[in-house]
Amino acid sequence: MSGGRADETRLNRLTALSDGIFAIAMTLLVLDIQVTAGLDAAGFRAMVHGLFSHIGAYALSFTIIAGVWRDHHRILGLARGVDALSGRLVLIGLGVIALLPFPTTLLSEYASQPLSVAVYASTIIVINLLQLALLLSIRRDPRTAHPDVRRVGRNIAADLGTTALVFAATVPIAFLVSPAAALWSWLVLVPIRIALGRHEAVRAIVRTFE
Repeated sequence: MSGGRADETRLNRLTALSDGIFAIAMTLLVLDIQVTAGLDAAGFRAMVHGLFSHIGAYALSFTIIAGVWRDHHRILGLARGVDALSGRLVLIGLGVIALLPFPTTLLSEYASQPLSVAVYASTIIVINLLQLALLLSIRRDPRTAHPDVRRVGRNIAADLGTTALVFAATVPIAFLVSPAAALWSWLVLVPIRIALGRHEAVRAIVRTFE
């Protein structure tokens, strides 16, 4: 099998494996949402009230994993194949993705503890930096990179870098201000993502008239 064909085969296998790992990680998130049987009325109300933090952490992590999965597919879509380095980066990234249910549980159980917020934020930072490293690894080799890798890659890199920076900035906020302030600070990603999306849409319209 030629080198190019081997790289393409490895890419297809990694894409299939990635989809499976992302799906499993998303599914594991929901395991924290459960109600104990045999509770009286007061205990049931307390249990349901306590589930709100679990549901919030689940929704947050599900949204993040979905976004990472989208970026991951966009990155792999820029490759005609993957070499050994890119393959290792994919596997390491998937390993951290599979770990995300743990810091999610930590956050849902101990959201008032700065360390829990820091562990969760650090996990998201590592995931985004690994995706960025994968993008740069694919971009460096013209033999396996798509011709549009630089143009499209800039948008993906901006998305990944911004997410990593926002979560990094909230780690000291969790310790110096409060964990709640750090959690609310994550919402700044919403307008940033919207702005980045609009910027890319404008660029796409401009390119159609060039």
